[in-house]
Amino acid sequence: MVGPFPPFEPHGMGGPRIREIPLRMIVPNVITVLAICAGLSGIRLAFEGRFETAVMMVLVAAFLDGIDGRTARMLKATTKFGAQMDSLADIVNFGVAPALVLYAYVLEGARGLGWIAALIFAIACGLRLARFNVMGEEQKLLGRHADYFVGVPAPAGAVLVLLPAYLGFLGVERTNAFAYVSTVYAFLVALLLISRLPVYSGKGISTKVHRDIVLPLILIVVLYVSLLANYTWETLSVSALIYLGSLPFGFRAYSRRAEKEGIGLEPGVGEETETVPGPADERGEDNAP
Repeated sequence: MVGPFPPFEPHGMGGPRIREIPLRMIVPNVITVLAICAGLSGIRLAFEGRFETAVMMVLVAAFLDGIDGRTARMLKATTKFGAQMDSLADIVNFGVAPALVLYAYVLEGARGLGWIAALIFAIACGLRLARFNVMGEEQKLLGRHADYFVGVPAPAGAVLVLLPAYLGFLGVERTNAFAYVSTVYAFLVALLLISRLPVYSGKGISTKVHRDIVLPLILIVVLYVSLLANYTWETLSVSALIYLGSLPFGFRAYSRRAEKEGIGLEPGVGEETETVPGPADERGEDNAP
């Protein structure tokens, strides 16, 4: 008997058909949907004037959108359906939601320029994600280039663009001057998203930790989480500023490495670039576009 809904095909119409879908294959998709719900709820809360909760919902959306791919990988549940769902969720959670929440909070004070800044950021995020998907389809970079993103990744851009909101929650008045400064800042973050700036990804860090630093590492993680829970906006503000301050050092490190090894200054460009053709990861956010 044919039901009211079409059967769920996790691998697409051209993939193997599964009569009964394992629950583990559905979990990552549920996380993705919850992330979209959180992002959209953040937009609603912002226009209702509950800005702190709205920003928290956007951050929750970004977090959930960042772990769905890793969850799929851990559960061995990567699917073509999940890849498409994840890509669609990215533009909402990393582009549209932060832009509209920031506009409702402070950019509206800059009138037309503020709205243009929100539009530019959302579109830049979409371009960033599209470029990542295309690059992933064409090739996977190995070696030195795998350690760098091309431009600021979308999750980081979403957290960075909300810096004016963090500062506002700490007591900075939402004056017209602050609105125009925030507008310029949103433009700059949008440019960082679509730039060719080499941004260190951290993928080159070993997944194994020397036993002498295990306990200090645990304490550092506990300290950061405790600061985030008790001094949320202060911690996020400092984290965003540290990240922005680290960008020139990442570019400098890549330039030195490129000069030493005789490769191009842009990630993925150079005579010695080693590539392997292959399809993009089935859930793109694993690589933090």
